[in-house]
Amino acid sequence: MLTGIEEVDWASLGHAYGPADDVPGLLRGLASDDSTERELALDGMYGAVHHQGDVYDSTLACIPFLLELVADASVQDRGGIVELLTSIGGIDLDGDDELDELDPDDGELIPAANYAMAAAAVAAGADVFLGLVGDPDPEVRLAAPCALASMHPEPARVLTLLRERLTVERHTEVRLALVEAVGRIARRHESLRDETVDWLGWLSRAAQAPGLRLAALAQLARCAPGEVPDDIAERVTALLDEVRTDSPTHDDAPARRPQTPAQTQTPAQTQTHADAQARDALSRQAYDTYDAHETYDVYDVYDVYEAYEACETPGATELFTESGWPATPALAGQVRELVDEQPAERRTPWTDELLRTLHTALDDRVDDRIALILAQLRSPDRSRRSDAIWLCGGLIRMWRGRYEEVVRVIGDQLADPDPRLREAATSFLERLFELTGPATDALAARLVAGPPTPLGQGGPGARVGGRGALLALARSGDARAVPLLARALMEPEVRRELLYAVDALGPAAVPLAPVLRRRLARVELDDRLYDHAAPLLFALTAIRGTQALPEVLRVLRGAPPNRRDWVRESALRALAAFGPAAREAVPDVRELLVCDSATVSASAALALWSVEGETAAVLPALEGWLRPDADEPEWCAAARALGSIGPAAARSAPALRPGLRARDVWVRVAGATALWRVAGDVEATLPVLLGAWEENPHARVDIAECLAEMGPAAREAEPAIRNELARRRRHNVREHGSGSHDIHQDEKLLAFCHAALDRMEWGRYS
Repeated sequence: MLTGIEEVDWASLGHAYGPADDVPGLLRGLASDDSTERELALDGMYGAVHHQGDVYDSTLACIPFLLELVADASVQDRGGIVELLTSIGGIDLDGDDELDELDPDDGELIPAANYAMAAAAVAAGADVFLGLVGDPDPEVRLAAPCALASMHPEPARVLTLLRERLTVERHTEVRLALVEAVGRIARRHESLRDETVDWLGWLSRAAQAPGLRLAALAQLARCAPGEVPDDIAERVTALLDEVRTDSPTHDDAPARRPQTPAQTQTPAQTQTHADAQARDALSRQAYDTYDAHETYDVYDVYDVYEAYEACETPGATELFTESGWPATPALAGQVRELVDEQPAERRTPWTDELLRTLHTALDDRVDDRIALILAQLRSPDRSRRSDAIWLCGGLIRMWRGRYEEVVRVIGDQLADPDPRLREAATSFLERLFELTGPATDALAARLVAGPPTPLGQGGPGARVGGRGALLALARSGDARAVPLLARALMEPEVRRELLYAVDALGPAAVPLAPVLRRRLARVELDDRLYDHAAPLLFALTAIRGTQALPEVLRVLRGAPPNRRDWVRESALRALAAFGPAAREAVPDVRELLVCDSATVSASAALALWSVEGETAAVLPALEGWLRPDADEPEWCAAARALGSIGPAAARSAPALRPGLRARDVWVRVAGATALWRVAGDVEATLPVLLGAWEENPHARVDIAECLAEMGPAAREAEPAIRNELARRRRHNVREHGSGSHDIHQDEKLLAFCHAALDRMEWGRYS
């Protein structure tokens, strides 16, 4: 076994963490009789040799040995090796792709040709996978179909083999993998699509097992969306009910146990290598368990970041126990608890993946997807309801639609005794802002019932109990959140998002001013000042808490060097909101008007204008930042301040006009909106705004706000606005990742678009 491994000069090859001289040990570990050693070796392969999907020269050198291990029936856990090979060789590159990729970990270039060579090398040995579809190990049989569909050079032969195997395979998850692989072949090979689509349609109607019919329907939707029946929601709901009541066969034991990436330090690794590996393992733990738990947004960026921070310190790998989980209550520990708490009666976790596949295939058929989610939310199975919330999270982030009934039913889950279900519902509602309306009564009832833990605290698990419910209620603008926020502000620790939600409450939040003032007075003027003071200053700005003027001035004057400009900007924005009541601050503001930071100077100018209403010193200071060599943040900060001043800054219009011709789209948008607000120049600004509208969708919120202000004068923009309102997809959808305010920003865009049309219509008849 592993013949010739010593003949490879591994030290001259590299992986994510340097020389690959530790790779022979990893390859031998994959063939070990010890299960822990095999698991560690596989984790090491993913962590270094195939780090984040990269293909290094050492990765290419491993392929023959990995294929040899897969072919040896005496090697245990070969399913994991098959999956590793599928990942290494399954990346498709176009023939024109000659670019290299920069590995972010070490700054070295990874030739794009490596991926093509990996695909060719695995495909050349792909016959080994043909014999695995009938392997005694169900884990191997589970991994083989995808490998064949992705990499074998004879797809017609593979298609026949997979369909034949389905007639004798007894293990449910393996059967589903066979159907999924058939669908993959149909999508990859146009010549086989019609034949495969017909077969999938037949299977979706004729298969005896409801799970198999559901799998065929999901793949049919991916391969041929036009063939999906109109009653898809009803059919899938009925199939889910059948699956829930269907008795599993004796062969339906799990094909594999959940993989828990273990992490230790090998002798050949340096401490830096080990720490990086620990961070990588932690990331895999978080996201693998995220997928397994199927709860929408259980872990936010701060949790992952804090866990990574723990691994940045020397010796951080000592936190990991022999099982690979941190001994301290960090993120991974919470992940493990969630996995351990999975309901024992949940016998069909594979339906989650089928439903995700189906939702992906249905794409913009939002009404059908909503109907599916509503059916799941009304299921007696709590796990099914939790899965529905997760799916709805992905749907509502990407597509516009009528979600009132979904939101109401998800709100109903807050009264369920299962804490996991309540947590999933709360996490979903947190990101809805104004769309939370149908669930506000349920949120208020949940909060009145009494949270089991302090309302305001953040950190790991902060969404449990009433804390997330309070954030969701506050972001919705419901005044019932105000007394609960006041209570939260009296606790030692307060979740920052609660303070940033105060602006949604409008005048109803004014009673919070005294408690905000007291809290700001207790903030230490140290290097953490921005972290502690900025959320409080934001809240005071939102409610114009003028009685906090002494505390705001204390922060402004006492800001330490660390992030001083950020602190000053936050304090100056509060002073601007206070208006004439902040006259005591004028000397401090005038001093900052001529500082060397454009953003601070612009904030000071706006504050001085708001307090005194004079422009003699303000306008020259702002115009000074509108120079040709100013960078984008400097120019935009000054332009936005002038726009906020409005017609009183009309003399600054000539200084704004060069920005209309800038290369940077944000400079053009800031310049055009400011020029409209100070001079009312539609002829010069409207073409610029419409050009930016098409160039960068993320600028549309600012543009639409300005168009709404223009009213009838912006009638030329009506087609663009109507096209935006007709779009089903949200304007700010990103391919990878999402932000907590994405839905809110898109809803703001829609509101501004409707306002602009209303004013145009009003102008026609006035």
